[in-house]
Amino acid sequence: MEEPGQLLLALCLLVPFSGALLALFVPVGWKNEVGLVISLLLLGIIFGLTAGVMGGGTVHLQLGGWEPPLGIGLRADGLAMVFLLFGALVGVPVGIYAAWWYSRKDEGKRATELFWPLWLFLWGAMNGLFLSVDLFNWYVLLEVLGLAAVGLAVLSGQTKALIAGLRYLLAALVGSMAYLMGVALLYASYGVLDAGLLGEAMRGGGTDQVAFALMMVGLLIKTALLPFHFWLPGAHSAATPPVSAILSALVVKASFYLILRLWVDVFGETVTYAAGQMIGWLGAVAIVWGSYQALRQDRLKRMVAHSTVSQIGYLFLLFPLLTAPGAEAWSAQAWTGGVFQVLAHGLAKAALFLAVGIIVLAMGNDRKDSLLNMVGRMPMTTFALALAGVSLIGLPPSGGFIAKWMFLEASLASGQWWWAPMMVGGSLLTAGYIFMVLRIAFAPAPKKKKLRRVPPALELTALGLAVMALLIGVWAEEVLPLLDVGMTGEFEPIIGKGGGGH
Repeated sequence: MEEPGQLLLALCLLVPFSGALLALFVPVGWKNEVGLVISLLLLGIIFGLTAGVMGGGTVHLQLGGWEPPLGIGLRADGLAMVFLLFGALVGVPVGIYAAWWYSRKDEGKRATELFWPLWLFLWGAMNGLFLSVDLFNWYVLLEVLGLAAVGLAVLSGQTKALIAGLRYLLAALVGSMAYLMGVALLYASYGVLDAGLLGEAMRGGGTDQVAFALMMVGLLIKTALLPFHFWLPGAHSAATPPVSAILSALVVKASFYLILRLWVDVFGETVTYAAGQMIGWLGAVAIVWGSYQALRQDRLKRMVAHSTVSQIGYLFLLFPLLTAPGAEAWSAQAWTGGVFQVLAHGLAKAALFLAVGIIVLAMGNDRKDSLLNMVGRMPMTTFALALAGVSLIGLPPSGGFIAKWMFLEASLASGQWWWAPMMVGGSLLTAGYIFMVLRIAFAPAPKKKKLRRVPPALELTALGLAVMALLIGVWAEEVLPLLDVGMTGEFEPIIGKGGGGH
C-alpha cells in the first residue's frame, strides 16, 4: 500500500468479511464479544479513513495494481464516506442491542449462532458497494447483501417471518436479475464496466436507455419504492428488532446509493426530465400512501414498516430536481436534502425499531393500546420514540428538518412547486401517527400491568440513535464539507445533458 488511506480503504472490506468468518466458527459464547470488537474496530477504521479523505481528498485503490478496465478499482470520496460513516454509526449501537437480544434463551440457539456472521457479511458487502466503482462488482455485492439480509430476516424462525423472507428473497432475485441484464447490455456495447469510463463513453442511444430502465427497475425493487414495496412491510415487521433496524436503516439505503451513483456518474446522456418526473411522482405517491397506511396500523412494528415506505419516497424527489433545466442553481440544496434524508431517516428508523423491540420485551406485544402510561413506566423509551418522531416529521433542529427544508427550497427554486404539497402532506400524516402513539403513551392506564425488566443498555442504544437523528441537523456544517470531497463536476452530466431531454 502506498498510502495509509489505501490501507484503511482495504480494511473497510477485509475487517467485516474476516470478522464474519471468525464469528461463524468461534464458540457460541464468544460470538457477541467477537462481533462487538469487530464492530468497534471497523468504526475506528472508518473514522480514520474519513479524516484522511477530509484532509487529503479522494482515496483511490486499484486492486492488484491493475488499472481499469482490466483491474478493479475502489474509491473513497465524500459521498462514499458519508454513507460509510452512516452505516457504522447505526451498526455499532444495533450490534450492542443485538448482543443482549440474542443472548436470551427464548431467542433460540440458531439465531444466536447466525446473527453476527450474517450481519458482518452484510456490513462488508454494504461497504463494498459504497467503495466500488465497477458495475459487475456492484451486482456481486448486491447479491451478498441481499442473501445476508434475507437470512437475517428469517432468524426468528416464525412462520410469518419465513413467509415474508421468501417474498423478500424472490423480490431481491428479480431485482438482481434485472440489474444484471442492464449491466450485460452495457458491457456488450462498450466493453468496460468501470463507472467512470462508462460515463465518459455513454452515447445515450436506445441500448443505453434499455439498460438504464432495467437497472433502475432492479434497484427500485430492492429500495422498495412504491409500487415495488410489496415485500417490505412484511419482511421488516416480522424480523427481530435489531434486524428490522438494519433492514430499514441500512439495506434499502445501499441500493439507493447505487441509484445515485448511476444517475450521477454513468447515465448522464440517458437521464431526462421525463424520467426524473416519473420517478419523482412515484416518490411523492409513496410519501402519502406509506404515511396513510402507517396511520391505519394498530401494531407498532407494522406502523414503523409502512413509515419506511413513506420516508423512502422523499429520497426520490432528488431526481426530478437534478434533471430540470437550469438545475445548477439549486442542485446543492437538492443534493443536501437527499443525503440528509438518508441520514435522518436511517438513524430515526433504527431508533424506532429498537424502541418497539423494548416495548415488546417489556409488555409482551406491540399493540398500540399496550402503550398506556408508558411515559410513567418507561420514560427513556418514550423519549426515544418522541425524538425519532421529531426527525421523521421534519421538525427543527433535526436532520429530517434539514432534508425537507432543502427539498422545499429546491422545488420552489426550480419552479416545481407541485412537490411541496406532497411533502407537507406527508409530514402532516407522519405527525398524525407519531402523535397518536405519544398521546396513548401519555394517557393513564386503567390498571397497572407488570412489566418485564429491560436492561438500561437497550434503552440507551435506542435513545442514542434518536439523539443522533436530532443532532445530525446541528452537525450539518461538519457533514457538508465531507460531502463535497471529490464531487466537483459530478452534477454536470445530469444538469448539462439530461435537463434538455424533455
